[in-house]
Amino acid sequence: MIPSLDFATLTTAYATGTLTPEEVLSCIYNRIAVEGARPVWITVVPRATAFAKLKVAPKGPLWGIPYAVKDNIDVAGLPTTCACPDFAYTPNRSATVVERLEAAGAILIGKTNLDQFATGLVGTRSPYGIPSSVFDPDYISGGSSSGSAVAVASGHVSFSLGTDTAGSGRVPAAFNNIIGLKPTKGLISTRGVVPACRSQDTVSIFALTSADAARVLDVAAAYDAGDIYARRSPTYACEPLTGGLRVGVPLGRLEFCGDSETDRLYDLAVERLRALGCQIVPFDFEPFREAASLLYSGPWVAERLAATRDLATTKPDAIHDVVRGIIIGAETLTAIAAFEGFYRLAELARRAEAEWAKMDTLILPTTPTTYKISEVLADPLQLNSNLGLYTNFVNLMDLSALAVPAGFRQNGLPVGVTVIGRAFDDKRLAVLGDALHRSLDGIGLGATSVPLASTPSIATTPSKRIEVAVVGAHLTGQPLNSQLVERSARLVRTTRTAPGYSFYALANTNPPKPGLVNDGKGAGNIEVEIWEMENEGFGSFVALIPPPLGIGTLKLADGTHVKGFLCESHAVMDAEDITRHGGWRAWLASE
Repeated sequence: MIPSLDFATLTTAYATGTLTPEEVLSCIYNRIAVEGARPVWITVVPRATAFAKLKVAPKGPLWGIPYAVKDNIDVAGLPTTCACPDFAYTPNRSATVVERLEAAGAILIGKTNLDQFATGLVGTRSPYGIPSSVFDPDYISGGSSSGSAVAVASGHVSFSLGTDTAGSGRVPAAFNNIIGLKPTKGLISTRGVVPACRSQDTVSIFALTSADAARVLDVAAAYDAGDIYARRSPTYACEPLTGGLRVGVPLGRLEFCGDSETDRLYDLAVERLRALGCQIVPFDFEPFREAASLLYSGPWVAERLAATRDLATTKPDAIHDVVRGIIIGAETLTAIAAFEGFYRLAELARRAEAEWAKMDTLILPTTPTTYKISEVLADPLQLNSNLGLYTNFVNLMDLSALAVPAGFRQNGLPVGVTVIGRAFDDKRLAVLGDALHRSLDGIGLGATSVPLASTPSIATTPSKRIEVAVVGAHLTGQPLNSQLVERSARLVRTTRTAPGYSFYALANTNPPKPGLVNDGKGAGNIEVEIWEMENEGFGSFVALIPPPLGIGTLKLADGTHVKGFLCESHAVMDAEDITRHGGWRAWLASE
């Protein structure tokens, strides 16, 4: 028997010779044979094929690690069904992310079941059967990445790929006591992934530990010019968790659909974060909540129709009735309605910016509750909608997220929470999620008896980043912001200066620039954006700054200090004093 499928156990065993990848594969295939492939698996790679691939697998960072992929992700030579037999095709090339995993030595076991066309958070919408929670066959596994989560939790694979548009990579993690990483959009290529909502889709990672998920992300993430939504990512390491991390918790009581157990375990998770040294800060959840409602009531549902148009037109009966009802409903949407949805999302995102200024990350229940399979079949739309309350907004608002186990109800079913950060905060969330996960006494890995405590914590390295405060032409949306973006800088937060600073509109500058002067007399309270970048990028950035501007040390309203733009005092003698406006953008708007 394999003691555990977590990465550390396997790689240590391989290195010491106490276990071989061949033995691991044999055990996995025996488990699948005993338990049956369906409903977890749609296609299982033949045993002989897996062993043959192992013999030639590169000795990369994932060598000998067994994994699965959701069956809306292409694997060369295997059918891609999206849980719809009439849609099925066999690709000649694997998805970019699969190619990267294979180049790292990972061994594919097969393709997993899902809510048809990745439409659903319940795991009940597939002709290949209904995967259930690994803890109770009467309860849902969560979707749409149902089979991928169950395969990890039940010990069939070490990790798996899902997709996540509305929560499909997080909800099944919560219902099966595992980690669900929803990366920043564009961080992992979606080329070779059948789209659900192409502009919002991400490839997600299920794993037993945050450390394992982060390791997969290191391999899977890469800029892919063949993916129109790909983004170049900063090369940030996993930094140690430091005291004072501001974690947002919504003002007022949250909705738990009458589930007092989830309510209780969420509150305990917040208290465990406090015990870890995090600063718990209240924030207004309303703009996030409203954004969540847009995903299925707004124009984005039309993307689902676009992805299945041919089949929906020629063979509508081939589509699951619930999925068909959702997709076909998009036919009534107009271009006007689409733009109205885009405008409303932009308004909500702007409101959310003010809330992000208060916090570094936030924590929410992954779902307000869970349901029996019979309950979902009786009321498929409303119960599914309930499950998306705390997940649907994340991709729309370009955020990163990590679902983390939070303990068990009295009936033995697991509960999860999700830590959410800005785009490219994936590594920070992994470190925070690992600490939160390990603060649960006696928690096990998935449905196995292996304790989390027997696995190593996530590896961290000290920060090599520098924060810099910008006040004018380098602000988001301003003419010189590209100088930051080109250096993979990341916006951390928006804040204001302490008193003692005066702010001027400099004359004869192109593009127009302001000057911030520490004269000890000004009212201060000037809006600044804090950006962070690698040391190397900071040096080349500073070299671009023309006199009379330069980089000095700014005092912020919270009493902390940061490097930032300052102006030589002689340059403002004839400049317009705009301190009263409180910032560059406010002054521009007044002109």
